[in-house]
Amino acid sequence: MANLKEIRERKASVASTMQITIAMKMVSAAKLKKAQDAIVRFRPYAEKLQEILASVGDSLKDDEDNQFAAQRDKERILLVLITSNRGLCGAFNSNAIKATIHRALTQYESQMMARQVDFIAIGKKGADFLRKKGYNIIYDGKELFDELTFERVASIASMIMGLFTDGEYDHVDMIYNRFKNAGTQILTEEQFLPIEVDNLAKKSGTTSNVDYIFEPTKEYIVQELIPRSLKLQFYKAILDSHASEHGARMTAMHKATDNATELLKELSLQFNKARQAAITNEILEIVGGAEALKG
Repeated sequence: MANLKEIRERKASVASTMQITIAMKMVSAAKLKKAQDAIVRFRPYAEKLQEILASVGDSLKDDEDNQFAAQRDKERILLVLITSNRGLCGAFNSNAIKATIHRALTQYESQMMARQVDFIAIGKKGADFLRKKGYNIIYDGKELFDELTFERVASIASMIMGLFTDGEYDHVDMIYNRFKNAGTQILTEEQFLPIEVDNLAKKSGTTSNVDYIFEPTKEYIVQELIPRSLKLQFYKAILDSHASEHGARMTAMHKATDNATELLKELSLQFNKARQAAITNEILEIVGGAEALKG
């Protein structure tokens, strides 16, 4: 059994760590409220835009000039990995990273062998991992979370759209965590480009045909809506991941605090047992000494 000094030092260390986890949990809870409000307010707008695009799906199919829906052979692949800049959030980052690598090595195995798969890493954790493994990162967006605004996110989305329309890449996927609630993050892998016209209705959840009146023309509106929709889709993924990060960190710090509390109880029990044993030994030594003096 450890001596009293060792147990006392361990208790102090655990108590200090618990104070940190409690503080981090409170900070994450405050940040989560703001991030959650942002994604909850934004989702209806993004979903309604997807619904409108789904209703004009026939125009998307018939429009030969729709460069964002151009289906090409998947020779050059771009994977967009969205993680966080900081850790201590459970499996939040590792799940997204593992899913990205698994997708690259299985779905795009031949392209990986030909070194035709590149990455965009939004978040320091994902960028550090990909760079350590030697994967080619064409853009590192870790500074994006320092000031998360639609304008900054839209500029990255425009860059990706430009790379696709210029023929630099034939296919673009996004991997991120979608926010459900503070305790649940849903790992999501979705195609960003080209636009999947047949799946627009499924994505938007449209179950019935809505008769919209278009002005000036359906084709013109489609050409205006597609770039805006792609930027909004990318922004929604960033907001989802941002809220998921704080939810995951709050949950992780809550569990860490509970574990520290249990550990403190165990250490207190060990400390009391060790102290009682020490006291008992001292009494036995005194009694033995007294008996020896009598003899």
